[in-house]
Amino acid sequence: MLDKTHSIQKEERALLVGVVQKEQTDEQVQEYLDELSFLAETAGAVTMKRFTQKLQHPDSKTFVGKGKLEEIKTYITLKEIQIVIFDDELSGSQISNIEKILDTKVIDRSDLILDIFAARAKTAQAKLQVELAQYQYLLPRLRGMWHHLERLGGGIGTRGPGETEIETDRRIVRDKIALLRRRLQEIDKQAFTQRKDRGEFIRVALVGYTNVGKSTLMNLLSKSDVFAENKLFATLDTTTRKVVFGTMPFLLSDTVGFIRKLPHHLIESFKSTLDEVREADILLHVVDVSHPRYEEQLGVVNKTLQELQAFDKPILTIFNKIDRYEAATFDTWLEPAVKEELMSELRERWERETNGHCVFISATERRNLDELRQTILDKVKEMYKIRYPYKTEFLY
Repeated sequence: MLDKTHSIQKEERALLVGVVQKEQTDEQVQEYLDELSFLAETAGAVTMKRFTQKLQHPDSKTFVGKGKLEEIKTYITLKEIQIVIFDDELSGSQISNIEKILDTKVIDRSDLILDIFAARAKTAQAKLQVELAQYQYLLPRLRGMWHHLERLGGGIGTRGPGETEIETDRRIVRDKIALLRRRLQEIDKQAFTQRKDRGEFIRVALVGYTNVGKSTLMNLLSKSDVFAENKLFATLDTTTRKVVFGTMPFLLSDTVGFIRKLPHHLIESFKSTLDEVREADILLHVVDVSHPRYEEQLGVVNKTLQELQAFDKPILTIFNKIDRYEAATFDTWLEPAVKEELMSELRERWERETNGHCVFISATERRNLDELRQTILDKVKEMYKIRYPYKTEFLY
């Protein structure tokens, strides 16, 4: 497996850096850095401070301005910062240039997400997918990161600078990528066979932004014990369970969470895992309605579904965590009737937006779960009539 030269060690003191570009607001960038901080925490780092800079365009050599880097360097020295994390993807030369100035380990958002995926990968398939994504991330950065890799030690690129060595390593990396792809294709064939062997059941897949409660909902609907915790990317491997509502059986799958700026290497590498989404008959799009930017998260998932060519499927949008939404939105002294009126307005708005294909629930408080089950049951029954009209034993 590829040595993780950038791997975050437990409790590293981190500093976050974001750029406010012309189409963004300060509030948006702070929200992005909130998410980056959560990612860093998931990886095992402690965020000490954030730095932002308004720029029309990122600097081609150092991403942020030299003055901002000097400001960051002063803070690093003062607080003994061990790692600097940029919210946007950096080139190999940018990483190398920034590290020379700061004399501190520098990674970008993509590398951080890869690090989390590497730590979370449990099955052979997930480990191969992450390793492939790591090599794909590394390949275009070999030249720019050459001295950087040499200084850190370990992994590819430790033999010293030089054109011959760089080309050798490029060939090694390309060969490794080809090998990993072949291995994943073999696993894909086995997975495809397993999916075909499931019989003629309607397939339902849970999708959504990471950390919105998909695994918790999976446990409630399937009465199973799927790993769930309050961290990003708790689920990497697709989990599928047979579920029966009344006399109506179907297959329910929990899938990896999406995220803003998800590295395209991961989307490509996790193609076989995401096939569960592509091949599903119905999608349950879980949304954390209590999140201050839940609409943006909803848009990120919809865009990813479009990229996966899965957006034309029947989709039920499940607005989860309404208990937290009410606690964050409504004052305690507000009259119950007023609260209900405001919640009705929210529901009516999204019923218009989704053409009536939405449900509001709280998975942790088990609120409106009967309504959710009935809605899923109706959609599954309708899909059986379309897909397998001769399976009358499921329909009546």
